[in-house]
Amino acid sequence: MIEQPILIAGRSGQLGSCLHDLAALSGVSAVALGREELDLEVREGVDRTIASIAPCMIINAAAYTAVDQAESEAGKAFSINRDGAAALADVAWQRNIPFVHVSTDYVFDGAKREAYDEADVPAPLNTYGASKLAGEAAVLAAHPLATVVRSSWIYSSTGTNFVRTMLRLAETHPMVRVVCDQHGSPTSAAELAAALLKIAKRSLADDRRIAAGIFHVAGQGTTSWHGFAEAIFDGLSRRGVRPPALEAITTEQYPCAARRPLNSRLDSSKAERVFGIRLPAWRHSLESCLDQLVGKGDTDAEGNRPGWRQRNSALPDHACGQQAVAAHL
Repeated sequence: MIEQPILIAGRSGQLGSCLHDLAALSGVSAVALGREELDLEVREGVDRTIASIAPCMIINAAAYTAVDQAESEAGKAFSINRDGAAALADVAWQRNIPFVHVSTDYVFDGAKREAYDEADVPAPLNTYGASKLAGEAAVLAAHPLATVVRSSWIYSSTGTNFVRTMLRLAETHPMVRVVCDQHGSPTSAAELAAALLKIAKRSLADDRRIAAGIFHVAGQGTTSWHGFAEAIFDGLSRRGVRPPALEAITTEQYPCAARRPLNSRLDSSKAERVFGIRLPAWRHSLESCLDQLVGKGDTDAEGNRPGWRQRNSALPDHACGQQAVAAHL
């Protein structure tokens, strides 16, 4: 049992929420803070807050993730994703505690045909990716033994993400258009949270040099956004919900403020070698998420699962319509 708590930054995000819930279920002492308690743009407050908690380690799941909006808010994106992350890492280094930082597949430009591994040179196409890459460098400079975990296409049963957006569109649109030429690995926030806690425990128990550096952790298997949407709608159909028609379009047909990599697949074999971490196949994890969102019970008179509309009706639009925007941390 860990006596001092693990501090989780980013409580309001889907990953931070999953981390906090899983820690509680696992009997791990954890304190999750949102921006109200831990504003990464105010360094003095960061120092004071962490000192008051005296954590045994810090997991940073907080980030600015509005990919398109970042093109007009570069200062804010870098303030949170680079400077704020570095501030957390610096405090962790000064307190001699482990630090785990979550990053993104969008640090790559997508030009590579194969999956990206940790040795590949990043080249972000957009401001969001550039701010996250700068954050990685700043974290490792401030805390040389930090663990940086890149993931991709994160979704869960809560928050703003591609799965929930597709469910909302399934209620309101007879036809949904989704890009088919961007490929990546969908990752369950719950599965990623479990992996991060495993890394955290390893960092606390073993030589921290083992966990130092950059690791890729993403769901097994790859697909396109269109393929992801197709799997979501197939899942609805199997649960008795009639899905909308699905049309494949190209990135060129759906322009956005921020460019996206056509290939952001991540090779997670290093994390498997070092930590024994291998996330489930993305389709398996998606089924678990749909079970939570749509349910397994009987359909109502209209052929819908009771309650699923209410759980998905109040979601805001993604910044780029039907196209997924980012890993919302």
